[in-house]
Amino acid sequence: MMTTLTSSPVHYPDSDGNPMADNTKQLHWIMLCKIGLDALYATQADVFIAGDLLWYPVEGQPKIRQAPDVMVVFGRPKADRGSYKQWEEAGVAPQIAFEILSPGNTLLEMARKFEFYEEYGIEEYYIYNPDTYDFSAWQRRDGKLRVAEFTSELTSPRMGIRFMVPDPPAPLEIYHPNGRRFVDGATLSQERDRLAAKLRELGIDPDTV
Repeated sequence: MMTTLTSSPVHYPDSDGNPMADNTKQLHWIMLCKIGLDALYATQADVFIAGDLLWYPVEGQPKIRQAPDVMVVFGRPKADRGSYKQWEEAGVAPQIAFEILSPGNTLLEMARKFEFYEEYGIEEYYIYNPDTYDFSAWQRRDGKLRVAEFTSELTSPRMGIRFMVPDPPAPLEIYHPNGRRFVDGATLSQERDRLAAKLRELGIDPDTV
């Protein structure tokens, strides 16, 4: 009698058990980046943006994974996902990764993240520490992530957004290509309400614009 061996399906968890943020300051900056990027690419159906979503680059290897605080994927449709399984996404790797540091992050953890992002195709990698205001950036050149040299201002080659590092040290400023500053959800909602009110004053229904 012959016995047929069957392999169990590989499980890819949708959560690594860690919280999105360790404190309110870290969460604020994660959401600021996510909301700003959502607004930037709101009309582009083939740009997927996620926060704290597990990215699995290799089929059959569920332990090879990272969950960037924010990631941007050009060439993939906007849609709900439990995780980002690259082999189900036409092999397209995320191109942009943001990490917002908290006191709980260790040097070893961040070194492992850097190695992962370099190996699996991230083109631009940004790290910001909201406690110290330190901002660092890497961009892919010659197949490697290289330090992006700058003084007080850096523009993303892929996204066109501008990072401004104030002197003396103060919170990082991020600007859209059109010069508008990234704002949090509450501020964005207030701006939309003011615009809607102004349109109504002009006799224009904001829902038709």
